[in-house]
Amino acid sequence: MENPKKMPTIQDVARHANVSAATVSRVLSSPERVSKATRERVTNSVRETGYTINQAARTLRLQRAKTILTAMPGIGNPFYSTILDAVIKAAATRGYGVLVTGRLGDDPARWLGDYFLSNRADGLLLFDGLLDTRTLHAVAGDGGTLPLVAAYDELPDPQINSVITDNLQAAERAVQHLYDYGHRKIGHISGPSRNTFPNERLIGFRKAIFEHRLESRDDWVVSGDYTMDSGRAAGHHFAGLKDRPTAIFSANDEMAIGAIATLRQHGIECPRDISIIGFDDINVAQNYAPALTTMRQPREDIGRIAAETLINILEGHVINPAPVRVVLQSDLVIRESTARIGAARSG
Repeated sequence: MENPKKMPTIQDVARHANVSAATVSRVLSSPERVSKATRERVTNSVRETGYTINQAARTLRLQRAKTILTAMPGIGNPFYSTILDAVIKAAATRGYGVLVTGRLGDDPARWLGDYFLSNRADGLLLFDGLLDTRTLHAVAGDGGTLPLVAAYDELPDPQINSVITDNLQAAERAVQHLYDYGHRKIGHISGPSRNTFPNERLIGFRKAIFEHRLESRDDWVVSGDYTMDSGRAAGHHFAGLKDRPTAIFSANDEMAIGAIATLRQHGIECPRDISIIGFDDINVAQNYAPALTTMRQPREDIGRIAAETLINILEGHVINPAPVRVVLQSDLVIRESTARIGAARSG
């Protein structure tokens, strides 16, 4: 008895067309996301291999999950709670649900590819700046469009859609505030540089120091990782200097608070002895003692606009082939942790 001829699979089509199985699936389910040349190559391979699409499965694939996946670097981080709440609200008004995940693992491209092909999510909101987004382009397949919007503190991959704040310019305005208060010895607690891009807030700090012709010293710039612990470490460092800056710009609020607490343990009071400005305006910033001067990021706008942008892309409302790029402005919020040079000491 002859063995029945094996039916061709989607993997057979992929090998014949010299593309990935994900690309074949995308051509069959969402052809508008794939280049014309790739569509034609896959279509020819389907015909030549004799692959027959299971119509029931195809119907299921064509249905939208009506869900967006949100990747956060730290779900417990207070900075992201407001953003996530805005994402959920914006998605709900458009009839979409939201799945939340943390780090995407060692092979995010494969992980996401499986996620989207299994119809669990339609697109990705990425708030994790540690992930090199260039590794994700394979998810879209050859010539496809990645259903992704990135929103984090570094200059994102120019090939993807992004919603960011004016980090470099905001850092300059933070230094300008300290300069306007008479400070000429200004230090910095920087965030990490990511994905080979230099940290934009560090760039803005250095640019402002250079333009004001202020002293630039390596021991006045301390690297942190946006955690309160790294702020405490920076506080110990500055407390140990014989020649300390009179003011510090911290790349986020958590590091600023950690530094203030540690400097206080060394008898160095803020703002009596040193002024400190943060970045983000997390909820605790205004309730800390002293209330923290900071650059306020529009977190609700970041979450809402990022979600709306992704859904507009998924629903075909964005027809411009160039990646969407939205830059929001951070605002200076002056509170008690910064004071004019000499004023706090004599007050």
